[in-house]
Amino acid sequence: MARRSDRQIFEELLARFESRLRDVFLDCVADIRDTITLRIVVERLEKGDVNGAIEAMHLDPDAFARLETAFAEAYNSGGQATVGNFPRVIDPDGSRVVFRWGLRNPVAEQWLREHSSRLITRIVEDQRDGIRFILSEGLARGRNPKRTALDVVGRVSRVSNRREGGIIGLTTAQQRYVARAREELSNPARMADYLRRQRRDRRFDRTVAKALRDGKPLPGDVVDRIVGRYSDRLLQLRGEAIGLSETMTALAKSRDDAIRQQIAAGKIDAAAVTKVWKHTPQEHPRHHHRAMNGKSVGIDDQFELPNGVRMSYPHSDDAPADETVFCKCYHTMKIDFFAAVERRFRAGR
Repeated sequence: MARRSDRQIFEELLARFESRLRDVFLDCVADIRDTITLRIVVERLEKGDVNGAIEAMHLDPDAFARLETAFAEAYNSGGQATVGNFPRVIDPDGSRVVFRWGLRNPVAEQWLREHSSRLITRIVEDQRDGIRFILSEGLARGRNPKRTALDVVGRVSRVSNRREGGIIGLTTAQQRYVARAREELSNPARMADYLRRQRRDRRFDRTVAKALRDGKPLPGDVVDRIVGRYSDRLLQLRGEAIGLSETMTALAKSRDDAIRQQIAAGKIDAAAVTKVWKHTPQEHPRHHHRAMNGKSVGIDDQFELPNGVRMSYPHSDDAPADETVFCKCYHTMKIDFFAAVERRFRAGR
């Protein structure tokens, strides 16, 4: 069977896991919303107990356990695909050099555990911080506790019978976008600002434009519906960002770890490995990433981008977040497999 190219392997794994991680994240959020008992949240808000209201939403790390599992699957598949595509190598004594990927390798296990923990903790804490701000602000303004709670947890759709809208699952920044959109739609003097929001549901533009022309506020239920769809679109964007960035991270790290496992086992020489930056064409590329296409460094060296940023490889742990979000760059490894064979041959003479 012919060896596949690194790009083929990358594209196959990306197509498989990007959508999977996105969907798992969105399913986790939907499950959180569906298990919330609204009455308990409202009762605690009526008592001014913001922390108690948040606790009643059960926003804890276990709610995202499936996302952790899906990430581990992507990481494992990347490592297996890397070593599975190595050429057949024969040692001087005629025996075959066996390359294996070890998910139970202590280094791999530790990184996977720590990265997953950071990812889930960041998702949960960011949500809780944002929700705490929204609830506290609602109480300070004297808003109805039930409406405030519904703005957070979402409203039950008559079509799907599941909660939609709300701000659970969004980043703190996105949660505040939703709050501002609600303010804009509730004030004719600010409605024009809402129509400039890129993620709005444009099906409501005529309704908003008419209210803007008439200088009249929109009914509360209409505002809820419009804001709910805007929130859903931001959540979809959040899911897409997590699906892409975490898949890219898993594939990049597993490739690096797979090679390093072979180096540690003496089957590949570190000096015989070169990392090569690969840029994937996109609609809105980072031009300094495109300039990196084809650049190469040693396995233990860093790439230096035209803007001065240094990183081990695209989506590595030392890469700044603004260099990874919605980035599809990846790296390949050029390996002289026979350098280690020659070393063993010379050692055996």
